Amino acid sequence: MLYTMKQLVRFRVDFSEACSLGPGKIELLESIQKTGSLRQAAQALGMSYRRAWLLLDGLNHSFSEPAATASIGGQGGGGVTLTPFGLEIIRCYRAAAQAIETAAQGQLEPIMGKALATATKDAGARRKRLSRSTAPATEHD
Repeated sequence: MLYTMKQLVRFRVDFSEACSLGPGKIELLESIQKTGSLRQAAQALGMSYRRAWLLLDGLNHSFSEPAATASIGGQGGGGVTLTPFGLEIIRCYRAAAQAIETAAQGQLEPIMGKALATATKDAGARRKRLSRSTAPATEHD
């Protein structure tokens, strides 16, 4: 059976020490846009309400404009609405993601065929050891 593997490019942008965007925040904004509710958005993404609230609050305080506004209570209950700036964040990030994906496909094409569909038994241990090591490589590494 022949499997067609497609690379997945996920990226994060650090605008400053206090301001960053990555796939998690973008997916949360998109889920809020769909559901109109932070609780439902978090549930749809399999994250806790607290984690979603912290991400959204951090995002709202990372830029000079909020990405979303919340309404409390009322006849239909509260909800969360993306601001025009929140929609712009999604649009800009997704446009950048598409451009990066296109560039990565072209640049990584020569090695794509060598990617394994599943990890080898010791790949996790090898990866862990390499990521922890700060010492210079020796002939045993």
